[in-house]
Amino acid sequence: MTKRAFITGITGQDGSYLTELLLAKGYEVHGLVRRASTLNRSRIDHIQDSNLHLHYGDLTDGVSLVNLIRDIVPHEVYNLGAQSHVKVSFEVPEYTADADATGTLRLLEAIRAAKIDCRFYQASTSEMFGATPPPQDETTVFYPRSPYGAAKLYSHWVTVNYREAYDLFAVSGILFNHESPRRGESFVTRKITLGVAAIKLGLTDTLTLGNLDAIRDWGFAKEYVEGMWRMLQHDTPQDYVLATGIGTTVREFCEYSFAHAGLNWEDHVAYDKGYERPTEVDALIGDPSKAKSVLGWEAQTHAKGLAELMVDSDIELLRTHGSARY
Repeated sequence: MTKRAFITGITGQDGSYLTELLLAKGYEVHGLVRRASTLNRSRIDHIQDSNLHLHYGDLTDGVSLVNLIRDIVPHEVYNLGAQSHVKVSFEVPEYTADADATGTLRLLEAIRAAKIDCRFYQASTSEMFGATPPPQDETTVFYPRSPYGAAKLYSHWVTVNYREAYDLFAVSGILFNHESPRRGESFVTRKITLGVAAIKLGLTDTLTLGNLDAIRDWGFAKEYVEGMWRMLQHDTPQDYVLATGIGTTVREFCEYSFAHAGLNWEDHVAYDKGYERPTEVDALIGDPSKAKSVLGWEAQTHAKGLAELMVDSDIELLRTHGSARY
């Protein structure tokens, strides 16, 4: 039997890597795409596979979700779609709640209404921990510090509720920061590596950043989607933290990135208070022990190696195309 998977957020970083993984495993993959005046499918344009099918719809439109779940009858649903930029969530809090929180509820209701045997993955986030000191694991108290974190916390708990109330195989993957060359350029890691590439190639001389002291647990997105898939293959639905277990400051990520290009970060990085959030999350460092012991999943790429592979990719990208694709 060919398994069918439905992915929201298929055109994003995680969605593109997950699509490649599932197609390689023989899945028929269906993806949710928002209609826009310009196409934004650059992360999946390279995938030419007859088992990949894209459908117009939106997490803010419950009717589209009901119709798609009914027609596709997926065996697995991966809810990766979201307004995922933390600072932007302060500027568009209502939309963030509608897409990230209520959107998950709409999708769960579509699955329940269809009465299908389906396994559901919710993309939770370390931002739900917010102000709670590290290390953070599946039992750590949540304390979100942004509209994004609060919306994701609703999604997390409503997923738990549907698992317990309706016996749905529903899990939340609490993923700590995971990056790649496919990361959007407004996210700090990609902003850094693109900046390094531009400076190395003589296109600019300065990179402007906000809080350099924030500590994050950065891993490689391509490895994390394997963890998502493993969660849905387990016999029982459980929630898991995926992380490297290692904290790195934004300053250290800068050091790794600039050093890899033969540059001194202090010669090029400028500070702008405008990039700081209204409420900051000081430190997020995950404890992935459960994922390792139960799923056999362990991060292989840590911050330094991640910075280096992203810098190499962005130097080649700018040298070849002159601009970022994502």
